[in-house]
Amino acid sequence: MPKPNKQRKAKTLSVLDTEIRVIPVDKEDYISLTDMLKAKDGDFFISDWLRNRNTVEFLGIWESVHNPNFNYGEFDTIKSHAGLNSYRISVKEWVNKTNAIGLMAKAGRYGGTYAHRDLAFEFGMWISPKFKIFLIKEFQRLKEVEEKQLGWDIKRNLTKINYRIHTDAIKANLIPPELTGKQISLVYASEADVLNMALFGITAKLWRDANPGEKGNIRDQANASQLVCLANLENLNALFIKEGIKQSDRLAKLNRIAIEQMKLLTNDNRIKKLEGGKNVVE
Repeated sequence: MPKPNKQRKAKTLSVLDTEIRVIPVDKEDYISLTDMLKAKDGDFFISDWLRNRNTVEFLGIWESVHNPNFNYGEFDTIKSHAGLNSYRISVKEWVNKTNAIGLMAKAGRYGGTYAHRDLAFEFGMWISPKFKIFLIKEFQRLKEVEEKQLGWDIKRNLTKINYRIHTDAIKANLIPPELTGKQISLVYASEADVLNMALFGITAKLWRDANPGEKGNIRDQANASQLVCLANLENLNALFIKEGIKQSDRLAKLNRIAIEQMKLLTNDNRIKKLEGGKNVVE
């Protein structure tokens, strides 16, 4: 049975003047059917929806796609009785008999019956077609807000990481190569290659020639540490150009700075979390 994620808070949808809770369960969103039912005219129960044969068939197909531990034997028994006037089944019975994961009955805080968003949308159709449309629209709005918030969280943490460069000093295993005098004295056709040399020790063309099977360019292969460092180098290079520093001297400076910054960045835990695709909010 899926377990609610205690680290993430419940959210609320407002659908046609009905407040509906959404809780995180195993990295998925589960929507309160108990709250949704308040929008249906008349005296109805979730079990009225659950006893419908079409509902049972839909739930069975969904579980077969998402749940490797679904009990098909018990499901067939339930399906054979579904739709009969005398047949009733609760959410708890459905879950206990079939080992279903799409529905759950939760006690305590945020108590009630919850369904995976796919099933909740179907339940919304049972309430009314209009309700389903507005439920989906409001859910999409919620996800857009969450995506924007995640973007701000990442930017905030990158700012923290950059501050670390100026306040801490630690040893690192991954650092850019120190350029030779010959490499520094060469004239590079673009400022992009000046930065590539400072950080990666190779120009874009030489990298493409050495990696013909790779898609994109050298910067597409960079990890989070290198991208943060690259952004800093771009700002510094622009400043050096305004100061009239010639290319070879700029490259030498940028290379030394890249080495020092990568010593810090490659050991920063927040960068490691970014590279692992995890939430980095602290």
